[in-house]
Amino acid sequence: MNKPDHHQIATYLTNYALSELVKYVMEDTGCSIEEAMKRVYNSPLMMALQDEEGELYVQSPAYLYELMEQLN
Repeated sequence: MNKPDHHQIATYLTNYALSELVKYVMEDTGCSIEEAMKRVYNSPLMMALQDEEGELYVQSPAYLYELMEQLN
């Protein structure tokens, strides 16, 4: 069994964080999943989260949600 490389780990953690962020938006606002996804994916946080060198994806989804709220 091969050990996952840095890119695979980053992708997995980013996807996990994004799914949690969408859930948080839905819970806090009562909006649909489609609207929550638009809010998350159009957030200024999105570009920073996808930057593997910045390693923001290693932060907890709760922290990322607070950061996203501050940036919007």
